[in-house]
Amino acid sequence: MLTGSIIGDIKWQFRYGNMVVKLIFVNIGVFIFFGLFNLVSFVAQSSAAYNFLLNHLQVTASLHTLLYQPWSVFTYMFMHTGLLHIVFNMLWLYWFGEIFVLYLGDKKVLPLYIIGGLGGALLYITAYNLLPVFKPVLEGSYMLGASASILAIVFAAATLNPDHEISLILIGPVKIKYVALFSLLLDVINIPYGNAGGYIAHVGGALTGYLYISALQGGFDPVGSFTKLFKRKPAVKVSYKNTGAQAGAAPARSKGEQEKVDEILDKIARSGYDSLSKEERDFLFNYSKK
Repeated sequence: MLTGSIIGDIKWQFRYGNMVVKLIFVNIGVFIFFGLFNLVSFVAQSSAAYNFLLNHLQVTASLHTLLYQPWSVFTYMFMHTGLLHIVFNMLWLYWFGEIFVLYLGDKKVLPLYIIGGLGGALLYITAYNLLPVFKPVLEGSYMLGASASILAIVFAAATLNPDHEISLILIGPVKIKYVALFSLLLDVINIPYGNAGGYIAHVGGALTGYLYISALQGGFDPVGSFTKLFKRKPAVKVSYKNTGAQAGAAPARSKGEQEKVDEILDKIARSGYDSLSKEERDFLFNYSKK
């Protein structure tokens, strides 16, 4: 009964929760799968299959190897090794993902997560192939984790509204721009001390998040413009007329509310949350509670 209830809750959250919650569930699911796979490999005293799968889903800095597993630039951003690794990453994803959703809505979370991960992988691969210091370890270098994607969301939220405050234990209220910059500074400083590829990817993700929001504020949505190329227009248009005035009132009102929400979110993307009037903030807050 308890197991069924938990599974039911997970299904409900995955179906009706926002994209931040869905991404957390996907990451945890992948982590559990590899944990169980590793356990079976350990008991069977054969880790060949586990290592093979792991190496083909991690992103590598070697261009020669990457040529044979190009999908790894996507799969690596959903993988974690170690409990603390995934716990801290998912906490950051939840905290800053919810802030991002508050200001820009749910639809841009997944695109930002993906391009943040791609930006991190690109900088990692570029650095390892161009900088002489990484040449001795180039061929055997692999990377995994959602950190680059999450840093993209962190810096996107900080770029949208840098003065948004969060409360930190033992410190109190802190503006997210300071949290974002401090985390980036730590990543840069730690590059020489191990996990250089991961820290470089963090920088790539952070830069991607900043550039993405800057583009939106300039009136250009790079992801939206790209995805529109693959949307098929319907060949046949269907017209429907509702003769019942009472029945038609709710959809019309709902459509009007959604249009207003879209206008407010676009305004936030262009000018930041502080540009909203009190009426617009109240409307957005009340709409989010429905």
